[in-house]
Amino acid sequence: MKTSRSVIIVAGGSGKRMNSDVPKQFLLLNGKPILFYSLEAFHHFNPNIHIVLVLPESNFDLWKSLCKEYNFPIKHVLAKGGKTRFNSVKSGLKQIPHTELIAIHDGARPLISKENISVLFEDAEKYGNSVPSIPINESVRIFQEDENEIMDRSIICIIQTPQIFKSEDLKKAYQQSYEVRFTDDASVVETLGLKIHLSKGDPKNIKITRSPDLKIAEVLLNSH
Repeated sequence: MKTSRSVIIVAGGSGKRMNSDVPKQFLLLNGKPILFYSLEAFHHFNPNIHIVLVLPESNFDLWKSLCKEYNFPIKHVLAKGGKTRFNSVKSGLKQIPHTELIAIHDGARPLISKENISVLFEDAEKYGNSVPSIPINESVRIFQEDENEIMDRSIICIIQTPQIFKSEDLKKAYQQSYEVRFTDDASVVETLGLKIHLSKGDPKNIKITRSPDLKIAEVLLNSH
């Protein structure tokens, strides 16, 4: 029997770095809101997956109007976002029923593929968790105060989402208080003493943060 699955899609971004008055997750990508793509990817992967979308409460009405305008049919539950990503995920977890595996995904990563999601869930079933990563191609330097030095890029990788964990591990990890070092879900879960499994990520699974990212995403979408 297939493991029961849920996903929390976190979309608490603003339009500041995009130079937009509209939060970036609602900007149009190839004619539809960026956020639609993530929900569609997980729905296409598994039509029965339980989807929780975490948004600032002030964006609820805008989101509902967009769903109505574009006839967006995918069933999901809304959860109120917090001041930090940590608090937003914690809020989303309250909307998760009994499930064995929970994925956490950035709503600003619209190019996540059904195939990549499938691999990550398979790895999570096998290893207990799954965190997508890709190698760094550029040179990397570390700096402290006025000093800097080269780092070996072969021992560094870029971390993506969705990050997938056993439900009991994730919920237990999010019972602790927020710390600045919690930059993603893996950094929260590993405080339990659990080993994080790095899975193969996808270079196309970019995070849209600034205006050029939107143009890159359009090119990648149109190249399929």
